[in-house]
Amino acid sequence: MALRLVADFELGKDVLPWLRAERSASEARGVGSGGADVVENDYESLRVLNIERNGNIIYTYKDDKGNVVFGLYDCQTRQNELLYAFEKDLEVFSCSVNSERTLLAASLIQSTKEGKRNELQPGSKCLTLLVEIHPVNNVKVLKAVDSYIWVQFLYPHVESHPLPENHLLLLISEEKYIEKFRVRVTQEDGNRVVIKNSGHLQRDRIAENFVWAQWDMSEQRLYYIDLKKSKSILKCIQFYADESYNLMFEVPLDISLSNSGFKLVNFGCDYQDQEKLSKHLSLCVFTNHAGSLCVCYSPKCAAWEQITYSVFYIHKGYSKTFTTSLKNVGSHMTKGITFLNLDYYVGVYLPGHFFHLLNVQHPDLICHNLFLTGNNEMIDMLPHSPLQSLSGSLVLDYCSGKLYRAMLSQSSLLQLLQKTRLDCEKMATLHCALSCGHGAQLLEGQIIQWISENVSACHSFDLIQEFIIASSYWSVYSETSNVDKLLPHSSVLTWNTEIPGITLVTEDTALPLMKVHSFKGYWETLNSNLENVKYAKPHFHYNNSVVRREWHNLISEEKTGKRRSTAYVRNILDNAIKVISNLEARNLEPRLTPLLQEEDSHQRLLMGLMVSELRDHFLRHLQGVEKKKIEQMVLDYISKLLDLICHILEASWRKHNLHSWVFHFNSRGSAAEFAVFHIMTRILEATNSLFLPLPPGFHTLHTILGVHCLPLHNLLHCIDSGVLLLTETAVTRLMKDLDNTEKNEKLKFSIIVRLPPLIGQKICRLWDHPMSSNIISRNHVMQLLQNYKKRPRNSMIDKSSFSVEFLPLNYFIEILTDIESTNQALYPFEQHDNVDAKFVEEAALKHTTMLLGL
Repeated sequence: MALRLVADFELGKDVLPWLRAERSASEARGVGSGGADVVENDYESLRVLNIERNGNIIYTYKDDKGNVVFGLYDCQTRQNELLYAFEKDLEVFSCSVNSERTLLAASLIQSTKEGKRNELQPGSKCLTLLVEIHPVNNVKVLKAVDSYIWVQFLYPHVESHPLPENHLLLLISEEKYIEKFRVRVTQEDGNRVVIKNSGHLQRDRIAENFVWAQWDMSEQRLYYIDLKKSKSILKCIQFYADESYNLMFEVPLDISLSNSGFKLVNFGCDYQDQEKLSKHLSLCVFTNHAGSLCVCYSPKCAAWEQITYSVFYIHKGYSKTFTTSLKNVGSHMTKGITFLNLDYYVGVYLPGHFFHLLNVQHPDLICHNLFLTGNNEMIDMLPHSPLQSLSGSLVLDYCSGKLYRAMLSQSSLLQLLQKTRLDCEKMATLHCALSCGHGAQLLEGQIIQWISENVSACHSFDLIQEFIIASSYWSVYSETSNVDKLLPHSSVLTWNTEIPGITLVTEDTALPLMKVHSFKGYWETLNSNLENVKYAKPHFHYNNSVVRREWHNLISEEKTGKRRSTAYVRNILDNAIKVISNLEARNLEPRLTPLLQEEDSHQRLLMGLMVSELRDHFLRHLQGVEKKKIEQMVLDYISKLLDLICHILEASWRKHNLHSWVFHFNSRGSAAEFAVFHIMTRILEATNSLFLPLPPGFHTLHTILGVHCLPLHNLLHCIDSGVLLLTETAVTRLMKDLDNTEKNEKLKFSIIVRLPPLIGQKICRLWDHPMSSNIISRNHVMQLLQNYKKRPRNSMIDKSSFSVEFLPLNYFIEILTDIESTNQALYPFEQHDNVDAKFVEEAALKHTTMLLGL
């Protein structure tokens, strides 16, 4: 399954053995009775009551005498502890303990059995008690009413004094109000903790007239909805370590709760009747550290043939409503929708029918969401019982008493990526897998291996391009906030294809009205997201358009020999050196492919320009981040791009078992070489449209493989269309390794005439052939005659100085000799090559002889 549930706790394994051991020890001391059978009967009433912020789990059961027993499982020490026992026949439905385990708050329902009326507070249905348990001492009645009361201690965000004086307790009433109690304690007689002035506890009413509330234990936040003129208004209160609290925001939601009754989420563990649960609305709020705020909502279902659920992406300013039809729906549907918080994703799960992963960070395109139906075998691996999503990624299974930690399964996602046929599922699965973070290098290696074998598997998008962009994005995502606004996470900008089995409606929503003016942590990031939406700020995603323009300018200047200041170019090339050094530091093992082993000035210019432009981009938009950190982020990002390209090529290289002999031109290319040439061509296509740099040496290797594998006319077509770029290294090796057979001469000449003039002149000097001599001579004559001005000269030619009596040639050579002499006199210290008028004369004669067939 794409979702992996790891059991952190299980009543049957973590609590029941301890109960048995305690019972056996009691019997050995002559205390208690009933033996193992009683413990098994106790287990029928054993259930989880609450999970506190520190991860400790409070559970309850009834002993053989009907007494209510409270226990605590410490998630750090993996030890159980008995907290308290009521020697009365009561039903407990809410409980909380403070972080020091000195106070216990509990709400209990008095028994209505005949002769069993509770004696603590006659005439009341619900008792809310505050108990001193260090050691067990006084019991204070906080509430004795006919409505249900839920309790929850607040936990400070920071480690405070070992025994703080004040403890804050929330009381949530079915009568739709929430009160905060301040419980002051003191130590007496050593370690004995007692409540000070227990008769007059300070209380504040912090909310009232609400119809829904949710507690976020990990972030100490209270979300609640009240109705104003039939409108549902979501509000949030943040509690702080200094005992203060703030109303952070309020935002209207386009949902109807007027007839939904009263519902609480995560105030303890909710054990409702499953049939009632399936017909009740589902509503919960999820956040993550990247500043997302999502409200997930599924209304009551009158019929189960079609189900609808909505996600309000508050941090984006819009909502998405999804509708899907259910197949094989039984007449008695007892399972409701479960929403799961999976950090960068929200999971929507209906047991036995579908599992929908919704991208929270980038919800714009539906192709970044993964929708799996009941036909998918991976659905069956999830529990089919109701699940309660707690704070963070914790999930509680009502029926089994198991507490899970939910996370995306990289191995299952990789299997799905390999099996699925739909492009939208490939896209979504790829992003889900890369977002997991842990074991990134191993996962990337497996994805690269799959890509190298299925490079043409996707038709709606470029698989290599998408992988390079997404993986590079996630490699630096955690470095600082707002990176998701500055770097592209996908190469796909639009997606118009429908996702099978689901329909979607997108609507704009109101933005929250923030009630405070100073933000820290999560609230600062959320406010930044809201500001971007509020003021319609454009996407700041980096692209290489400026780099493309500047790079083309530099290449044009190089061709004409007019380059701007050397300091500017040197700075750009120094940037490239930093990238390559950073890249080599990532990989200490020698590379299989002959990359990064040559200068390749064009790719180094592109690399250096990208460093400069991306650094400026970050400096403009990442306020308050150190320049040194930004510099390293830039180097890491570009190094990652290049490293991924190297790894994709190496995967194909390793698969086809290629070695350095491919650099020799003594045989035709094999099927293995052609396969590598094909994937290099696909890499080139992927990087060209985004104008991304390639590892130095890539074009050389690509060209050599092209010469190996392609017929001449195909090869020349690839060169002319820009698929193959002729590098000096590749052409030099070509000229040296190939002999001068008629076929090779044709190849060499075809390549030389396609070279830029400056490189062409260098290459011609390496080829000892009349054709190269002719080209060299033409270039020499062109340079000499560029600024030639005709002047009077002696018409008599000294024939003795020429080897052949051919007046036009003799006259032309005399002019060239005269120009050379003049240049030598004007520029005596300028270096000259071995090309002169004599060389031109010999080349002309040889060429004429060849043309005449003499």
